[in-house]
Amino acid sequence: MIDSKPVFGTLKRVRSQRSVMAFLTDTTIATVVFVAVTLSFPCFLYGAYYIIEQDPVTWDVLMHHLKFIVTGLALTTIPLLTWMLPRLFDQFTGAALVHAFLGLQAYAMLAFAATGIARIFKAKRRHDLYSEYDEDVILDEIGSENFDHWRSRLRIGVFGYVFFWLLAYLVGAARYVSIYVL
Repeated sequence: MIDSKPVFGTLKRVRSQRSVMAFLTDTTIATVVFVAVTLSFPCFLYGAYYIIEQDPVTWDVLMHHLKFIVTGLALTTIPLLTWMLPRLFDQFTGAALVHAFLGLQAYAMLAFAATGIARIFKAKRRHDLYSEYDEDVILDEIGSENFDHWRSRLRIGVFGYVFFWLLAYLVGAARYVSIYVL
């Protein structure tokens, strides 16, 4: 007769090692996501600072600004789509739902800003203000009677995105600490 006790003992050890590995992997992934999202904020700050300080906003200035903004968005959106969103339905807790709601509001505000960005870009491109800036052209007059409205949408949307992003980040950081650190 074959003694089956060592086999079952080995299986228990393998299972416990797998669960430890899964825990370490989950913690490692959470840490990488936390660091990536944290690193996006300096990208947003520098991109905003750079575009505010530049006058006039030429094509090169716009592209330099967008390098940092797109990098910040990638550092936030890629972890959102690949790790946070697929796990959301398994974590219907209050903090997870608040985190998701605030993040959704941030992206809604970004979409709101994009409606202003598109109109401003179109008007400035039509008047070739990205390559040959003309000081005599008044920005409020190049789009339409709604150009100032589109600039307001851009400002409100960007401010709203940063506001809700910060709130979502704080809730996410608290969740990270409570789940993976404590």
